[in-house]
Amino acid sequence: MICSMKTLGSRIAHYRIAAGLSQAALAKACGWASQSRVGNYEKDTREPNLEDIALMAKALGVHPTQLLTGEPPKVQANAELIGMMSPWDSSTPLHDDEVAIPLYKEVEMAAGNGATHAVEQTDRLLRFAKSTLREAGVHESNAACATVKGNSMERLIMDGATVGIDRGATHIEDGEIYAFDHDGMLRVKYLYRTPGGGLRIRSENTDEYPDEYLTVEQAASIRILGWVFWWSTVRRKRKLSVAK
Repeated sequence: MICSMKTLGSRIAHYRIAAGLSQAALAKACGWASQSRVGNYEKDTREPNLEDIALMAKALGVHPTQLLTGEPPKVQANAELIGMMSPWDSSTPLHDDEVAIPLYKEVEMAAGNGATHAVEQTDRLLRFAKSTLREAGVHESNAACATVKGNSMERLIMDGATVGIDRGATHIEDGEIYAFDHDGMLRVKYLYRTPGGGLRIRSENTDEYPDEYLTVEQAASIRILGWVFWWSTVRRKRKLSVAK
């Protein structure tokens, strides 16, 4: 609904009446002791601040922009439909624009002492569009993937997300996200170089995971698997049963 009222006060009165509220009811909804404030605003004898405009807009069920200009805010699209999903399994042939890339996983070493090692799983492959790799500047022979565990990279990369790794990009550029083998642990973090050859490891969730600083000797235990160029997360609705 577009309001033709010329003044802020007339727009407040217009939307108040449209909402079926009296001046006293609007004042009460905004937490004000008297309706006189609303009356003064509507008569344009007193100019409301932005906080009061926000309170009235919420009470009237409109956007603050509608009180300020008489028009609803402009809505802009932030997504584009590119097509439908096509289910597939391991027996489905690859399309011309697809490639199967390996999955890195953290596996327990044969000694059985709880130690792990990040290795490429040749029996686990992920289908990927060659066009997506080209757009990211990743050669298909360098592409791999891994699964993120835990909440250290949330809200950017969620627990359980699959990330795409460019194994051809192992030179650390400060502030980029890398997958790396850290003493057998498979990790996905921001990396920064520090003076003297050390490393700073940063999580997205810095409230729970403070920065880690490695000396040049400690940094030598890091094996960079590659730059993380893509990630994808499947979210499950609460109480949603898995399709059979």
